[in-house]
Amino acid sequence: MPARSAGVLAFRRTADRLEVLLVHPGGPFWRNKDAGAWSIPKGEFDAGEAAEAVARREFAEELGTTLTASLVPLGEIKQRGGKVVEAFAAEIDLDAGGITSNAFELEWPPRSGRLQRFPEVDRAAWFDLAEARVRINPAQATLLDRLVAIGGG
Repeated sequence: MPARSAGVLAFRRTADRLEVLLVHPGGPFWRNKDAGAWSIPKGEFDAGEAAEAVARREFAEELGTTLTASLVPLGEIKQRGGKVVEAFAAEIDLDAGGITSNAFELEWPPRSGRLQRFPEVDRAAWFDLAEARVRINPAQATLLDRLVAIGGG
């Protein structure tokens, strides 16, 4: 069975456009990657968890903000590695520069025996749809289309 994740595509409307909130993964592997590296805040299911609960938990862990907004289902997508992501849309506004992410430990440099801590998300940003299509993981771009289709845009 493929790994399953759930996440939130947060969006806001400005005077002249729709913007979506994407996060950039932390850690040394992602440090110099940009186009195609950004994602919706998401995380894997634990046994017995509901997708909406996972999406809300991961949003809080990766951004440091409790999500109280209503969630609108956007369905599932399958990423290149086989992971299935169940996504929800939420209309919110938050300061992307003020996020606080949880951290993980990784042996770095490899085979050095040294554990280092890295933020799970090193930054978040609001993007208009055109820029989001360049930045987002290609498999997740379908979620932008679904957001527009449900009236988010």
